[in-house]
Amino acid sequence: MSDATAAAPASQQTGFGTKPYRTYVLLLLMVVYTLNFIDRTLIAVVAEPIIRTFELTDSQWGLLYGPPFAIFYAVMGLPIAMWADRSNRVKIITACIILWSVMTALCGVAMGFATLLLFRIGVAVGEAGCAPPANSIIGDYFIPKSRSTALGIYSMGVTLGGVLANLFGGPIAELAGEDVGAFVNSLGIGGLFAGLDWAAVEGWRVAFVVVGVPGILIALIVMLTIKEPPRGYSDPPDAHQIDKASVSDTMRELMQKPSFWWMTLGASLVAFVGYGLVSFQAPFLQREHGLGVRDAAVHYGAPLSFCAAIGTFLGGVITEKFSKRSITAVAIVPAVGLLIAIPMYISAFYSANLTLVFIFWAIGATAHYAYLGAQYNIGQGVVSSRSRATAIAILLILVSIIGNGIGPYFVGFFSDLFMNMNLHAHEFGQGLTVASCRAREGFSEGQIAACTYGTSQGLKQSISLTVCWFFVAAFAFFMSARTLKRDFVANIH
Repeated sequence: MSDATAAAPASQQTGFGTKPYRTYVLLLLMVVYTLNFIDRTLIAVVAEPIIRTFELTDSQWGLLYGPPFAIFYAVMGLPIAMWADRSNRVKIITACIILWSVMTALCGVAMGFATLLLFRIGVAVGEAGCAPPANSIIGDYFIPKSRSTALGIYSMGVTLGGVLANLFGGPIAELAGEDVGAFVNSLGIGGLFAGLDWAAVEGWRVAFVVVGVPGILIALIVMLTIKEPPRGYSDPPDAHQIDKASVSDTMRELMQKPSFWWMTLGASLVAFVGYGLVSFQAPFLQREHGLGVRDAAVHYGAPLSFCAAIGTFLGGVITEKFSKRSITAVAIVPAVGLLIAIPMYISAFYSANLTLVFIFWAIGATAHYAYLGAQYNIGQGVVSSRSRATAIAILLILVSIIGNGIGPYFVGFFSDLFMNMNLHAHEFGQGLTVASCRAREGFSEGQIAACTYGTSQGLKQSISLTVCWFFVAAFAFFMSARTLKRDFVANIH
């Protein structure tokens, strides 16, 4: 369809297309975002097997998981968003899905730290082209007062992706290579893998291939079934329009919107904590409570991600309900949720009973993720329709650099630091280091116990410290609320 900006008056009442079709588009874009986070999160689900395979320290793991992905996600996000503000957004999303899906599958054949890092960068480049154009499309399909709920539903992809990454990745990662080979042979396609020694194939490698390949099919469905909406279609007729929003155009708008920058600081710090926790959630459960990869993923990772998805949805619904009374609800709801999450998470980390661990963690995750829809609602609500994708890209660049770029490494660095401190305090830990504990060659039972204790305690202390950044994030959302009424372009009542 044309990119014309003319909007019929009826669009102010309904949005673009019929209600069933709008719902279909929204759900399909949520599926795309879910796929985005399945492929992004899978590496965290199989973290401990990868750490063992490549003999990594927690700092090295945090470095692999975070900065390279974040840097390339940020670098590519802005040009792709600018492209999306000028070109067919559906085709851009389609191409990006194919790229990140192929790169995810290739992670399964990585031969070392360097090649896995390279393929992760490829995933980052592809995923950078998902959220900005999708947000822009949703803004044109849905009228302003419906966008909180719509964006809340779309944002559920973040946490639903975590659910599915755990449900698929955990069990697959524990499969023996011979079992996978037998299954492939039973399908009659064993000849395609002639000469492959299945006994040497680790389960985590299979998980990347199985999760990555289906994305190509999703990309084709997007290309064939989603219509490109006219830009600004669902905005009021008198809404400010510009033909082509450059970065400088968007920045000029945003520099007059302090609510955007306070929200961006808050969202970035929430991501800092969130990515830090996600990257070490499975290792924590395995080290602290002795769970296997499958049990940590299926019994804890997936249900906790589902709780986070519920929190994302409830955050949108609660925000829309209270926005009828005050526009500031879109920032207040996330702030309150973060303050609730802090004691819940720390209680979970220090509980010895696994039932209590789950209950506290579930409450914390539900409250934590109530912020997700708000970051998109504020991000696109304070700028004109032509600048939405670029504004969201600027938001996501900062969220990616601070959150994904620093969060996992922060947790890993302090985990190693605290581990060394705990080793020195242990009666059998003298002379041991983080690196030597990874190998554990020729260790006595006492030294092994010291390493086990130091690894577990160090990570627990590190993630507890990280969660405290929610205090600063909540403050930032409260500050964003102070100028929201003035800064919003769209009427959300």
